[in-house]
Amino acid sequence: MAERFEQIQYKDLAPEVQPLADDILKVSSAALGGPYNALLRSPEMARRCFDHLDYLRFKTSVSKRLNEFAILIQARIANAQYEWWAHAPIAQRAGLSTEVIEQLRHCNKPQGMQADEALVYDYCVQLTLNHRVSDALWERAIAEMGEQAVVDLTVVSGTYVMVSMLLNATQVAIPNGGAELLEVMSPLDIRARLLA
Repeated sequence: MAERFEQIQYKDLAPEVQPLADDILKVSSAALGGPYNALLRSPEMARRCFDHLDYLRFKTSVSKRLNEFAILIQARIANAQYEWWAHAPIAQRAGLSTEVIEQLRHCNKPQGMQADEALVYDYCVQLTLNHRVSDALWERAIAEMGEQAVVDLTVVSGTYVMVSMLLNATQVAIPNGGAELLEVMSPLDIRARLLA
């Protein structure tokens, strides 16, 4: 599967877009690749997305471990290969166990999650697959995480649905010809396995 956009080059960017590229290069492990290769084709949106993602990745009220877990959940649900490749190592460095990461990668509800991870899992999976959460789950999330963190968790989940869609639509490959890490599964199979 070939990438649908040629890789954008810094030297080819308009001078008014280069400061945004400079900001991206300070934080992106893939330089101007990944989602930025597509986003930079719409510079105004790219700037707004970058600022939004900067908050969600680096300033959110959700702990790094739980935030990265939420991103991996979205990557798994969307079969987003690049997203998984980019965020699984970050999640592991943030303290999410290899066992939890691997079970999710294989599209299984992870066993042995910490209590806060199980809450994030239930919340993100229900919200994404059902487009809502039950009253009981909402009340539990608010009680255990607080209002700001629940809002931030909801927004990071939705944002990484968008990022996964962008990566999948543009067929962004794993850098350097790397192997895909997720078995591509149908939405119905994913739903059945993650809600089990």
